[in-house]
Amino acid sequence: MKILVTGGAGFIGSHLVEALVKRGDEVVILDSFNDFYDPAIKRRNVAAIERTAGAPMGEGPVQLVEGDIRDVELMGRVFAEGHFDAVVHLAAMAGVRPSLEDPLHYQDVNLRGTMVILEELRKRPETRFVFASSSSVYGGNTDVPFSEANEVHHPVSPYAATKRAGELLCYTHHHLYGIPTACLRFFTVFGPRQRPEMAIHKFVRMTLNGQALPFFGDGTTRRDYTYVDDIIDGVVRSIDRCEGYEIYNLGESRTTSLKELVELIGEATGVEPILDRQGMQPGDVIVTFADVSKAREKLGYDPHTTVAEGLEKFVAWYRSETHAGSRSA
Repeated sequence: MKILVTGGAGFIGSHLVEALVKRGDEVVILDSFNDFYDPAIKRRNVAAIERTAGAPMGEGPVQLVEGDIRDVELMGRVFAEGHFDAVVHLAAMAGVRPSLEDPLHYQDVNLRGTMVILEELRKRPETRFVFASSSSVYGGNTDVPFSEANEVHHPVSPYAATKRAGELLCYTHHHLYGIPTACLRFFTVFGPRQRPEMAIHKFVRMTLNGQALPFFGDGTTRRDYTYVDDIIDGVVRSIDRCEGYEIYNLGESRTTSLKELVELIGEATGVEPILDRQGMQPGDVIVTFADVSKAREKLGYDPHTTVAEGLEKFVAWYRSETHAGSRSA
């Protein structure tokens, strides 16, 4: 297959591109390399993809296009030249808390950018479309585990609202033009290459540096932390089984409290974390917990990596990256 992956130089995207290359697909990465976090991190991800592909970008199975999904002219050229069998749309402004600071930018990138892609797919309705949504669409729902059948009318952050609105735009274009579409609600993905502002990456870094961790609330909030390899398996399966319009939860289907997470980080690093206790943050939710029975049944999705196992892998990766950085400094 020939597959376009927007945001393909990022955390989840780079892992997905490697998985697709390993199974023999041809991939075009579209990424803007914006400064939401250090663009050099994405450049390192691209270098890792090149090692996996065994060739520089454009000389093997992977091509890199640098640009913005909101650029109508660019997207028109990419689609006209690409003749894609599938599009996986991961590019977005991410994060609940940053979206509170700049909601207009989140709306512009996440909604207008998605609409630009959908309008290209309108001309090519046989192309499979996989849209990266988020568990944040469930808002403050406490009816756990979260099911795709739950009502999701009350998102509690601008980021969550853009993701739910993105699902609706996808449905409209599927309804009108028949585009086969899968919307994937990711639950707190972590693992090697995780963005540096995300909780697990930040907590591991600060613990190893002897810094106090920002510990919000009383430690009883719970998250369904999902290891990146399990997420990638679900994404690949959704590409291969994309038909009609479906929404799938992709999570580990187990929860870990903030208190338990910090304890596990201490065990994985061998360092006792220091806590800076603070109040709950606006936009935060009490619990996320995925019911993945639909994905199990229709996709064959089978997540199996525990948080403890994933943290051990993440800490090993982080230490190797830190060591490599110190050698090159």
